[in-house]
Amino acid sequence: MERPTKEQIKALPFYMGLDLPDIKIIESEEDAKLAVSALENEPCLGFDTETKPTFRKGEESPAPALIQLATESTGYLFPTRFSFAVEAARVLLTNERIQKVGFGIKDDNKALRNKLDIEIANTQDLSVVLKKKVGEKNTIGARAAVAMVLNLCLRKGAQISNWGAYPLKKSQVLYAANDAHSAICVAKALRKK
Repeated sequence: MERPTKEQIKALPFYMGLDLPDIKIIESEEDAKLAVSALENEPCLGFDTETKPTFRKGEESPAPALIQLATESTGYLFPTRFSFAVEAARVLLTNERIQKVGFGIKDDNKALRNKLDIEIANTQDLSVVLKKKVGEKNTIGARAAVAMVLNLCLRKGAQISNWGAYPLKKSQVLYAANDAHSAICVAKALRKK
């Protein structure tokens, strides 16, 4: 297994992942309760966050606008504009029994700790796992990991979009959910190898 070039990644079939009916956006206290009860006994969840990008030098990055968690069949998006969504995400992220897998988790952890006072428990950074596995010097992000492990091309179209805007666009919902979903799929595939 080796890191593919950008051209090799673009030539791969697209990662299809989750579609809109498989994605739940936490927009009410009822949604938050249902998400916690659906996820609190999962052994492992895909994890990511999205933050509104900054464009000016020296501009401080805001708190993450969105926290994403995913099982192999469903994505959950927790908009941090809603306190009940933040609290539901906190319950799941601090649960020691659930492993949270993702890419570049160190930065997500730091932002959640500093901006939302959430201390994530039991994480596995797939970037680090793959970096060690292939003897790579550079960090391996989600796109390269999906190509290396699943032989698919993860689309990154909505990556630089206004995550602070609400409601989220369809492209943002799909992008965000599938970032977390791709993490759990890569983790599962790595365990099988």
